[in-house]
Amino acid sequence: MEAKTPEQSKATMTDMVLPSETNPLNNLFGGELLARMDRAACISARRHSRRVVVTASVNHVAFNRAVPLGSVVTVEAKVSRAFKTSMEVFIDVWMEDRESGAKTKANEAIYTFVAVDNTGRPVMVPELSPETDLEKERFDAALRRKQLSLLLAGKMKPNDATELRALFD
Repeated sequence: MEAKTPEQSKATMTDMVLPSETNPLNNLFGGELLARMDRAACISARRHSRRVVVTASVNHVAFNRAVPLGSVVTVEAKVSRAFKTSMEVFIDVWMEDRESGAKTKANEAIYTFVAVDNTGRPVMVPELSPETDLEKERFDAALRRKQLSLLLAGKMKPNDATELRALFD
């Protein structure tokens, strides 16, 4: 399989926040934003793997800013690292100012997807070749996040977490 770039997996979804999607403070429900991020990340992982993908985990979500009613929201997802059968997808959420059109980063998340065959069994995915400084930074950090997750789940021994140990050596 030929390696792909994060840009090849990029998925962008833009939508407006409607009244039925808001809480009593007239801000977008967190669950609604999670669903939008999951859809964009799924498209990104599918573009990278060209396979059916399933959400394996939501590793990180940061609700940094409330997204008010009527806001134009853009969810941008790119594969940040590909492992054997799984892919980490980094999601950035942008909010557009109604008056100026300026975009501000509102939220971010990291999801993990697994590529599967028609019977639901995991299948290999192409490698990822990051190009920009940000893509390289996210690529490197993805291995540390994976090792931490495996360590906390008891699926990796501390001595085998080489990337994590390197932070402290």
